[in-house]
Amino acid sequence: MDMMALLFSLSLATLRLATPLIFASMGGLMSERSGIVNVALEGFMLTGAFAGAVAGQYFASAWMGWAAALFAGLVIGALYALFVIELKADQIVTGMAFNLLAMGVIPFLTKIFYNSTGSTPALLVEDRFAFEPLLMAFALVALISFWLYKTRSGLWLLFAGEHPEALVASGVSVRKVRWSAVCASGAFAAWGGASLSLFLASSYSPMMTGGRGFMALAALIFGKWKPVPALAACLLFAFADALQIRLQGVRIGDMEVPVQFVQILPYVVTIVALAGFIGKSRAPKALGRE
Repeated sequence: MDMMALLFSLSLATLRLATPLIFASMGGLMSERSGIVNVALEGFMLTGAFAGAVAGQYFASAWMGWAAALFAGLVIGALYALFVIELKADQIVTGMAFNLLAMGVIPFLTKIFYNSTGSTPALLVEDRFAFEPLLMAFALVALISFWLYKTRSGLWLLFAGEHPEALVASGVSVRKVRWSAVCASGAFAAWGGASLSLFLASSYSPMMTGGRGFMALAALIFGKWKPVPALAACLLFAFADALQIRLQGVRIGDMEVPVQFVQILPYVVTIVALAGFIGKSRAPKALGRE
């Protein structure tokens, strides 16, 4: 394979692998810019991946799976909002609890639906997405960027995470803004999961997110809680993932590099980014505050 073909292959793989990260990072942005910490992205993605795979296989339509993931994401986002906004639960602990909940409930449901705790039945090739989630992911970043800085409701979201007192003084309900943001967070992250089971793969498999929810959160932090920089961070992490796939089986002299050393590359890049190798990020001032 010549250099141009290799670069094209890596670029295409990077874009495909970035799709779930982009959706999840935009979901995290919606929640955290409103002042609600969201470490439940992994659980939201698993929920969307499962709901999308089940509905997509049942109706033989990726679009029906996409709609089911949206609905499931809104439901789990609303449930998360109920705990952290209304019941004042600790946001970090609640987020991790939602991750564990998704990891435990989904095998239980697959056992009920398919008499198996493993993968769901696969969609036919013609029933899967070809490229649509990739286009929607980039469109979502553009829409959020415009909405966040150019519309009144977008500015409300920013003030909810920076100066909630200013919203209260202007007669806007911080509670309602945060509820809307967290529900949207669940929907977007669920779409990230659905892009795994309906686009990158053809079914749900246990733990198929592989830590992408946490990588999306890292991309959000690395991108300083801004849509376009977060997108760039997602592309960076996806490139590292695409590169590790390409490097599997590589040899140095007569010795083959252990595949485990190659597979950790995306996570090493994530850790280095979060360690502040390229500058420090400032979180929204009201993040995590009631």
